[in-house]
Amino acid sequence: MRDLSNFKGCPAPQPVTLKGRFVTVEPYVREQHLQALWDGLGGVAINPLLRYFSQPDFAGIEDFSNWLHSVYAKSGWLTHIFRDNNTGKIVGMANYMRADPANGVIEVGGVAHGPDMKRSPLSTEAHYLMAKHIFEVLGYRRYEWKCDNLNEASKTTAARYGFTFEGVFRQHMISKGRNRDTAWFSMIDSEWPVLNAAFEAWLSPGNFDADGKQKRRLEDIRAELSKESAA
Repeated sequence: MRDLSNFKGCPAPQPVTLKGRFVTVEPYVREQHLQALWDGLGGVAINPLLRYFSQPDFAGIEDFSNWLHSVYAKSGWLTHIFRDNNTGKIVGMANYMRADPANGVIEVGGVAHGPDMKRSPLSTEAHYLMAKHIFEVLGYRRYEWKCDNLNEASKTTAARYGFTFEGVFRQHMISKGRNRDTAWFSMIDSEWPVLNAAFEAWLSPGNFDADGKQKRRLEDIRAELSKESAA
């Protein structure tokens, strides 16, 4: 457990570029990324993809652009896009949001993985890079993931990455004209060494066969490392 007697908070997050083996996380710039991000998320098919987001459905790319601007202007969300290192295509996005530098707490949200991220290591590496930056560079104590409690895919993803489920905030907000209960997850700094080692072992070239399929699951690697750490 970290000694907090001299803890003076953490830097506020800033746009950052994080390059991995499979994917690069880049700060969103409207003039450079809007069209490619819209296309990478499926164009008008973005609405089913983002059905658990609280904003109304997008009528087109300008609605999407205005929303990205508004969440930054009103709430300080820092949108980052995910670029496939192999193809150069933009394939997804996520935001650093609700930062509380004084207490060392921040959330990753507004997560959208486009079709090209499915059945690939891209999403795992992108979220590994974002978490690593928060814990190791900025020194945060807590990294949060929240989602609509009906969003089973998001809950499964959070658990796979190593976030711990903490409970459900009932009637947390109104989303698209209905009640939303919100599931809360987090990882904390004392857990990061094992989480980091598991991510690195899973992402290593030796964990993939000639067809690019994983040999060991991230969850299994993490469980083994946790046992070793506790021994």
